[in-house]
Amino acid sequence: MDKIQHRAFSVSLVVIAVFAVLFLRLMYLQVFEYKELGSISDANSLRRVWVQPPRGRMIDRNGVVVVDNQPLYSVKVVPAEFTDSLKKSTLAGLLDISFAELTGRIQKGFRYNRFAPVAVGRDIEPQEMMRLSENLWQLPGVMIEVENKRKYPLELEASHILGYLNFISKKQLEAMSEKGYTPDDKTGSKGLEQNYEDYLRGKKGVRFELVSSIGKSAGKFESGARDRPFSKGNDLHLTLDAGLQKLAEDLLKETGKSGAVVAIDPRDGGVLAMASQPDYDLDILNGTTDNKKWLEIVRDPDKPLFNRAIQASYPPGSVYKLLLATAALEEGAITPEKKIYCTGTFRLGRGRFLCHGGQGHGPVNLERSIVESCNTYYYNLIFDLGFEKWTSYGRMFGFGKTTGIDLPGERSSPLPSAEYYDKRYGKGKWTRGYLVSLAIGQGELNTTPLQLAAFTATIANKGTWHQPHLVKGYLPHESDTVKTFDFRKNKLPISEKTLETIRQAMLGVAERGTGRLAAVNNVKVAGKTGTAQNPHGKDHAWFVAFAPFDDPSIALTVLVENAGYGGSVAAPIAGKLINYYVNGPDTADVDSLSVAAGRIDTSQSEPQENDL
Repeated sequence: MDKIQHRAFSVSLVVIAVFAVLFLRLMYLQVFEYKELGSISDANSLRRVWVQPPRGRMIDRNGVVVVDNQPLYSVKVVPAEFTDSLKKSTLAGLLDISFAELTGRIQKGFRYNRFAPVAVGRDIEPQEMMRLSENLWQLPGVMIEVENKRKYPLELEASHILGYLNFISKKQLEAMSEKGYTPDDKTGSKGLEQNYEDYLRGKKGVRFELVSSIGKSAGKFESGARDRPFSKGNDLHLTLDAGLQKLAEDLLKETGKSGAVVAIDPRDGGVLAMASQPDYDLDILNGTTDNKKWLEIVRDPDKPLFNRAIQASYPPGSVYKLLLATAALEEGAITPEKKIYCTGTFRLGRGRFLCHGGQGHGPVNLERSIVESCNTYYYNLIFDLGFEKWTSYGRMFGFGKTTGIDLPGERSSPLPSAEYYDKRYGKGKWTRGYLVSLAIGQGELNTTPLQLAAFTATIANKGTWHQPHLVKGYLPHESDTVKTFDFRKNKLPISEKTLETIRQAMLGVAERGTGRLAAVNNVKVAGKTGTAQNPHGKDHAWFVAFAPFDDPSIALTVLVENAGYGGSVAAPIAGKLINYYVNGPDTADVDSLSVAAGRIDTSQSEPQENDL
């Protein structure tokens, strides 16, 4: 009897132990693992599908849509539901990609969430989509989704302004996952797409689908009660004039040279046009990137990805004489009437610096020095003013730093100072001879086309520096009122008398001086030519201008690399742009420039400047 009781007791202990283990395991699963197991259970019965919102459009100052959206068809796979090799082979064939490539794309999803759909094909052709639709019944875990890609309804490029979309990187995802980004998302890359990503992207929607045991959709979950609609992105309203932008691009292309054009509204700093040549076709990067064409862009020695308007740094040449003249007038170093005699040669110690190849201008006052771009006048003037004041006024107008334009990648250019030279060459190891080159915008002085455009706009509006910008504001998707952005402005401590003296001289440049080829019918144009030395080839051609003279609505900078004289090449481009913007598109003449590279008629632009 004792033995029977002992055995019964032992069996009871075993049973109790087994049930205790089962109970503890159940408790562990319920208490500690319920989140993970619950999500797996839901994933087996429910499928969460993100709904991408339409991205915000970009609209120019005249209401013309510059960037829009169009459908993009994507094929997505739920990795946990699509493991059969035979089915993978079938899908790879339908997508016209290799088995290995398809497998690699699916495995990408395993790294993040094997129950979340991962894109294996984007921007598929209509015939591919039809073939897939017919075969979805035998491909559980595969779905076709409609997303968005960009549409560019106009013929303009504007690639350096607009930017493009690119797949979010792992580093970006780690930093931006809290904003709702997932591994298959695209985000703005370059240009306005990048800078205004938070405004353009919108907010994803989500829908929940019931899924059968073989991965087929079995309808909505709870009749869509848990679904959340998307919120489309905000439309950006640009300061850009699409017609002027297109004309600027065309005129630069006609020169056959690299270069840049920046046009600004001097009343508020809004950028009317910004062209950099060469540029590239944004459609190459839209939807699915054409790798061959992308490599051609990347390997192009002319660097089409490089935005010369805000990233290239050039000596400003004679254009910078305007700043030296402004500083000298304000500091009383010269009066408008005072004359300097130009013999054609300026001597400093053993140095000999020429003006127009040694041909002198005779007695020259300030206005004539600008109209005819006399170098000798400024060789003397920088010593009368002093290096410290020259640097101070350069900083006042924003040189030596970035403008803060609402585009990524802007670069600053050096503005020499005594401290700069001490650091570069050593204290006491540089001489006054360095200042001679600075007087005519050469030497270590560099600037970007955008900086010069902002400088010209400040002269045009009589002394207020505005932060250049491309976006006026945005239109929230739930509103019909544009919310505007605030940008910096700074009224400079320069007298109206000084600025009017400079403006009148610039008027003379276009009417009877080195910039006569910028003349426009029925419009008073003020400008200044510049020819900048280039140690690697032919000189760069500059021209800055504003118009109409009495009430300026446009200020611009034109730069054409390796093109020679600014008055012969850059000035005619400026004239055509001013004519288009002020007189209207109907007056524009977009015929080939008679001053394009290799066809320059220098006899029409005498007298010419010479910064050498």
